Amino acid sequence: MSQTFAIAFYNLENLFDPLENDNTLDKDFTPDGIYNWDDIKYRQKIDNLANTISKIGLIRSETPPVLIGVCEVENESCLEDLIQSEALKSYDYGYVFHKSSDKRGIHVALLYQKKHFQITDDKAISVNFEPQIDGESTRDIIHVSGLLFRKPIHLILNHWPSRTDGTSKTNHKRMSASIVVQNIIEEIKKEEEEAKIIIMGDFNDEPLSESLQAYAEKGFFNPMEIFQKLKKGSVKFKGKWIMFDQILFNNQLSEANWFDYQSTQIYVEPCLIQKSGRYRGSPKRTFLGSYYQGGYSDHFPVFIYFNSTQELID
Repeated sequence: MSQTFAIAFYNLENLFDPLENDNTLDKDFTPDGIYNWDDIKYRQKIDNLANTISKIGLIRSETPPVLIGVCEVENESCLEDLIQSEALKSYDYGYVFHKSSDKRGIHVALLYQKKHFQITDDKAISVNFEPQIDGESTRDIIHVSGLLFRKPIHLILNHWPSRTDGTSKTNHKRMSASIVVQNIIEEIKKEEEEAKIIIMGDFNDEPLSESLQAYAEKGFFNPMEIFQKLKKGSVKFKGKWIMFDQILFNNQLSEANWFDYQSTQIYVEPCLIQKSGRYRGSPKRTFLGSYYQGGYSDHFPVFIYFNSTQELID
């Protein structure tokens, strides 16, 4: 007998606390900043995100995702507030967080249900761009090793450089990040030839981009490719859906007798959708410009379903 579970990734869009940090460009998200970001707005954001996470996958699973990669998180206190929220505290989530050199102060993290996943090691790996420009930095890549249902697995969490300055002009940055991930995979396989690996993140590239196609050659399956081909996505830009948020896994995992991949989905509920105006139909974000509308994120979460045998779960 088997049971269905979910693994998810969610860009939380600027999850900042209201306190100003001298080492972070976070002044906009303070009470005196352009967003007048205060504890009331922050708590509403926490509740919105927690309520969303608590419902991901519940159509087929009895519990929210056992693993959730997240990005755009300022610090550990934000994660602590998230997992201790009313909607999530009963699931006993833990987290992995490493502060990176990203100047905006938005970082990558992992949430995991302690009942089902135990950490054995975690580390942050920096991305150096080629060509190198002094003072230029981006989010670290997080490598977490652990036991999922008592079986060893590796998770690689990402938030690659954005396309803000243009797709072509910034492509080399995402290629640099992609090469770092490929190197991590090689290092894992030196120690563990049949390693089971999941790569997840907001890649700021789509499944058919050069930076992500590199993993197909290394034995990885990207179930999000179908969404790009169908012109669906997790984020909307200039009226076009883009599939930036993805979860990939390797053949060794898909062939494991304890991991039976079922399907992949973009999590969309009415409350997450902008109902009117210029951005109607897009993910309902916290702000439109500087106007506070109490939304969720400018990204939809993505997740995969898999079955695992009851003997491992018990």
